[in-house]
Amino acid sequence: MKILLVYPQFPDTFWSFKHALAFVRKKAANPPLGLITIAAMLPQDWHLKLVDMNVSPLKDEDMQGVDYVFISAMTIQRNSARAVIARCKQLGIKVIAGGPLFTAEWKDFSGIDHFILNEAEITLPAFLHDLKNGRAEPVYQTEEFADLKKTPVPMFELLEMHRYDSMSIQFTRGCPFNCDFCNITVMLGHRVRTKSAGQILAELDRLYELGWRRGIFFVDDNFIGNKTILKTEILPALIEWRKGKKGFTYITEASINLADDGQLMDMMVKAGFNSVFVGIETTNEDSLSECHKLQNKGRNLVDSVRKLQNRGLQVMGGFIVGFDSDTPTIFQKQIDFIQKSGIVTAMVGLLQAPSGTELYRRLKKEDRLREEISGDNVDGSTNIIPRMDLQVLKDGYSQMMMKIYSPNLFYERIRNFLSEYNPGGAASHFEWAELEAFFKSIYLLGVRGKERLHYWRLILWTLTKFPGKIQLAITLSIYGYHFRKVSEAVQASTTG
Repeated sequence: MKILLVYPQFPDTFWSFKHALAFVRKKAANPPLGLITIAAMLPQDWHLKLVDMNVSPLKDEDMQGVDYVFISAMTIQRNSARAVIARCKQLGIKVIAGGPLFTAEWKDFSGIDHFILNEAEITLPAFLHDLKNGRAEPVYQTEEFADLKKTPVPMFELLEMHRYDSMSIQFTRGCPFNCDFCNITVMLGHRVRTKSAGQILAELDRLYELGWRRGIFFVDDNFIGNKTILKTEILPALIEWRKGKKGFTYITEASINLADDGQLMDMMVKAGFNSVFVGIETTNEDSLSECHKLQNKGRNLVDSVRKLQNRGLQVMGGFIVGFDSDTPTIFQKQIDFIQKSGIVTAMVGLLQAPSGTELYRRLKKEDRLREEISGDNVDGSTNIIPRMDLQVLKDGYSQMMMKIYSPNLFYERIRNFLSEYNPGGAASHFEWAELEAFFKSIYLLGVRGKERLHYWRLILWTLTKFPGKIQLAITLSIYGYHFRKVSEAVQASTTG
């Protein structure tokens, strides 16, 4: 059996880092972890090939003689996925689809021969059994949640690894919290399920064997969902594994209550973690109550962010505007918080209601839903009819994005962050690409860029005050170049 696994293309977005990746000659930030995990579950005598359209185009010769195309996608990849499916149908190739996009919207897609929905550890074996016996059904889905102890090591060898900035692995699924706008618990439940330390080390060993020395993204939606296992099993194993090895720094996602646990922060940094994405969402306490983000309520959020950064964890923050409790003053309040906290990478989006969420059900009852969501958190769109005037909301959002990524505020934020950040010794593996990126930054930011004065001031300031952080200062400057490009696109889409 000849199988082609296809990962559709992402548009240019906040998290694509497209404009920043060009500095280090990388094509994509992260690989399609779901597809290479699926690949490891398929029969060993099948011939497998992966095409990630974010790093290489899908060519006609890739599709020659193929028995099935397996396609997985997220909502933001919807348009590219439809184009791939159309090509397959034109060539008479059968299509098998799964992943978040199809799990949520499978009824909206034609041209799919078989849907493998929800968690593949449960639904894929049933499909393979039926396929072998000549009676495969159109749809395989389940309300059960998978035992991650049965998840195999992903087939990293299918990837063109040199084209990625980071690799991805997963430790947990599920989140104990109940934010009403989040569809993670809809898909993966509230009970936090984990892999064993042995499984995680096996995945890291495989990456190391394949020559990987750069960063790793733990794609968990809340890495600290089970603190006990983290402290007693996973982090001690990671700390031991890293001894004598180069590279392998980690980033992940976690809830803000990580800042309450000094021991956990210290263990994470010792294990190699240097960045964490945190859903801050809003400074408005009424909005936090409205969306049931109770873990963020009643705390000094700036203080929590600084605790994380002082311990050695750079905070990347998620923010939302457009809650029912928001007034037009929210935009400046969010700007003030982002600047004061020193969150350099601040993802701000309009509130959206994904299908299946508590928010979606409430707004549907109130007849306040518009079109389908785009899946892009920062494109200035929303499927909600807000309490605030929609144009006021969109204009305020657009102006907010332009301000926080203007050279003046962005470089001020980098200095604020570098003043607070205490690196924990998890140094990145140096590659010549980083040196090339530095010289490119001199030309594009320091010579041609409208931010050139801010760029050189930052370089001189960092060399004077924190010379050990100069590589990080340059990296963040390059991120700013990407974020400004995205912000300018938002500005054009919301005012056009």
